[in-house]
Amino acid sequence: MADPMKIRAAMAGDKVEVKVLMSHEMETGQRKDAKGAVVPAWFIQNVTAQHNGKTVLSAEWGPAVSKNPFLAFRFSGGKPGDKVTITWTDNHGDTRTDEATIS
Repeated sequence: MADPMKIRAAMAGDKVEVKVLMSHEMETGQRKDAKGAVVPAWFIQNVTAQHNGKTVLSAEWGPAVSKNPFLAFRFSGGKPGDKVTITWTDNHGDTRTDEATIS
């Protein structure tokens, strides 16, 4: 199981600004280890953000995204005290879901 995501969600005027730091190795499948063996691909494929059960962001990623990716986005319709839930799934089928309260 991956480490928890660090999520901050705060009002920025009339929009909610969300910043997420995900913990993941994000291997491309093109790097070789010290013995010359290819390190298998292992990366986040799908990211979804929900606010009160409604999807506000959906993304498909590939192996070109860096290790421990950072994601920032804004959406309308939130208010302080609401929950924002972020979920990712990687190419091995592992999944992680965390949430934050809008401040």
